[in-house]
Amino acid sequence: MMAKKKAASRNFSKPIRWFWMCFLAAVLGVGLIFTSASLGLFGEMPDTTALENPRTNLASEIISSDGETLGKFYYEDNRTPVAFSDLPKHLIDALIATEDVRHFEHAGIDARGTLRAIVKLGKGGGASTISQQLAKQLFHGEGSRNKVGRITQKIKEWVIAIRLERQYTKEEIIAQYFNIYDFGNNADGIRSASRIYFGKEPIDLSINESAMLVGMFKNSSLYNPRPKRNPVGTKNRRNVVLSQMAKYGFLKETIKDSLKQLPLALNYSPESHREGIATYFRSYLRGFMKEWVNNPLNTKPNGDTYNIYKDGLKIYTTIDSRMQTFAETATKEHMANLQAEFFVQNTLRRNRTAPFLDLEPEEITNLLSTSMRRSERWRKMKYDLKKSNKEIIASFDKPIPMKIFSWTAKNNEIDTIMTPKDSMRYYKSFLRAGMLSMEPQTGHVKAWVGGVNYKHFQYDMAKQGKRQVGSTFKPFVYAAAIDQLHLSPCDTFPKSQITIEAMKYGNMQPWSPKNSGGNYGGFETLKSALANSRNTITARLMNEIGPQPVIDLALSLGVEQDIPAVPSIALGTPDLSVYEMVAAYSTFANQGVYTKPVMVTRIEDKNGTILYQNTLETKDVLSKEVAYVTVKLMEGVTKFGSGQRLRHSAAKDQLVYKEIVTGYPYEFTNPIAGKTGTTQNQSDGWFMGMVPNLVTGVWVGGEDRATHFKTITYGQGAAMALPIWANYMRSCYALEELGVSKEDFVEPEELTIEVECDPILEEGDPIPIDTTPITPDIDF
Repeated sequence: MMAKKKAASRNFSKPIRWFWMCFLAAVLGVGLIFTSASLGLFGEMPDTTALENPRTNLASEIISSDGETLGKFYYEDNRTPVAFSDLPKHLIDALIATEDVRHFEHAGIDARGTLRAIVKLGKGGGASTISQQLAKQLFHGEGSRNKVGRITQKIKEWVIAIRLERQYTKEEIIAQYFNIYDFGNNADGIRSASRIYFGKEPIDLSINESAMLVGMFKNSSLYNPRPKRNPVGTKNRRNVVLSQMAKYGFLKETIKDSLKQLPLALNYSPESHREGIATYFRSYLRGFMKEWVNNPLNTKPNGDTYNIYKDGLKIYTTIDSRMQTFAETATKEHMANLQAEFFVQNTLRRNRTAPFLDLEPEEITNLLSTSMRRSERWRKMKYDLKKSNKEIIASFDKPIPMKIFSWTAKNNEIDTIMTPKDSMRYYKSFLRAGMLSMEPQTGHVKAWVGGVNYKHFQYDMAKQGKRQVGSTFKPFVYAAAIDQLHLSPCDTFPKSQITIEAMKYGNMQPWSPKNSGGNYGGFETLKSALANSRNTITARLMNEIGPQPVIDLALSLGVEQDIPAVPSIALGTPDLSVYEMVAAYSTFANQGVYTKPVMVTRIEDKNGTILYQNTLETKDVLSKEVAYVTVKLMEGVTKFGSGQRLRHSAAKDQLVYKEIVTGYPYEFTNPIAGKTGTTQNQSDGWFMGMVPNLVTGVWVGGEDRATHFKTITYGQGAAMALPIWANYMRSCYALEELGVSKEDFVEPEELTIEVECDPILEEGDPIPIDTTPITPDIDF
């Protein structure tokens, strides 16, 4: 009996021994596998440094003065990380409920989920935790397609996930996962996704919006919510996420059911270098940043050069997003009206050389030929594709599909077929615009508009483009004369024609400028002469002081161009940019102190370390008295001169050119100093306007000087440029928190020059009301 019992005992202990042997072998095997993976035997593994600082490309962010994101610089990854605290709770709940409900319980590997996946062969759902998915995103992407490769990858994910859990908190892992994921359409990371798909920051996402974005974690290429992609599938996937949230107690069933009925409600706002707000400014800023990073003084601590597309710099600018929006809106609204009238007046039916005036067919051929050789198409075919000149020229006459700009089309684009040469002529028919607005005391540029549409017109007419400035140059002549001769706005001069003899001031021929309208009788105060842009009186001032003092003053005011020392500069023959003109005029508003324009206040690295801090650059140019007297002269322009439309409120149907007086009447009552400008043949229209703490300049014209209105009625600065300024300022005043001044300009304590006097109107002068065209300020 005892022998039988011993035999039974031995038979029973044998399976137990086998069980423990298998168990220990499994443990040792798992340990060996994990150790082998950690040692890199299954492929390269990240070291401690890589885990502490995962290598991800971060876009550099452009931040406005009011804290809004204007845009980003990036090549492949449009990623700007956010902290866990910047994520709404329902977004986190949606992720937990859908991707890893036991995220806060496990140590990187969900044993229950893994066992379930093994038993059901993956048919009951995946077992990857958020930590594992983060490991996959950070260190080896999609990985292998074969079974052995997938198993090896999964093992590596387990190891990395455990190491990530030791390195970071659960909250940090969630934030990293949201920041690393590619949501498609250049939406890298949750912040870009929130802004691109819904036009808001992550913290402002609704439950529905959060559920949609979390649903995209399954496959952002498949679940693409854009209308022509997969909005139905994306909505269904969103509803799955809502159901998961209800299943795990994050949502009530009734709320879930109501949310499922709602549409996706996208507010698709693509973030690219050609779209969005302040595109021309961002283009300028890219050049500024490239120059900054290439400066040997601005390297990283290890000596490497910063990469503006990958290093996540934060660039703090002076642009105010609200004022920028006002500026862009004012420009687009007016230019659409102006262009419509230009097309009416300048069609092939009315003008066989349209859109050009004053050119012969041969001259037009030469102009288009020159434009071809300067085009990007020519450059690419010549240098990238190594095509011959003959082949390139032939390509310009071959019709091809293209998108062209149109003010009347949806999104301002038309799909058409056209030859590149015809498209060049078509684009030359569009009037362009440039605008810049700056605080004179700080030099901070608050708004920058370089054109009407950056995607189609990339040449920046705010700073890059330089055009004749016309009568807007006259305040420099007046200021120099006041400074040297101690003149008063109340001093009178004859309007009669004057001739500056040849060679007196470097002029090869006698110079005898004419007045618009041919009025030369009687006398006129300087205040009235500037207000009505009287060329002969400006010429008299030039004859008294000569061109050199005017040039010296202009250069001291920030003008960058070389100006020839000839009398004709008095009427605005130099080509200058809006940027230069605004900086120069700001000196008058800032009591004679020139302040260099500022666009960037500081630059920080991704950790918030300040790399660059702007230092204000100023210099005294004029006395407070001379600056103030010049301002008072320019106030006359808006009271009874070529800028009087800013104040008057005649019935719009009485206006001669009511089609283009966008937003009229304006009815400003506060002090405004300004000057209109119109060049010969109406090729350029300008308006410079100032209040005590904001100076804004506007230019309007064609790409070529031959593209212009036929008559001064429509082509003068008061019609082409002034309405943009007026509508922009009206919007700025409507938002009182901007603090744009309505006060008087600061009067110096010791004012020895008389400034208050009425204009002298002689017989033949126009009546200063707005039912007739404004007195032209054209320069001859």
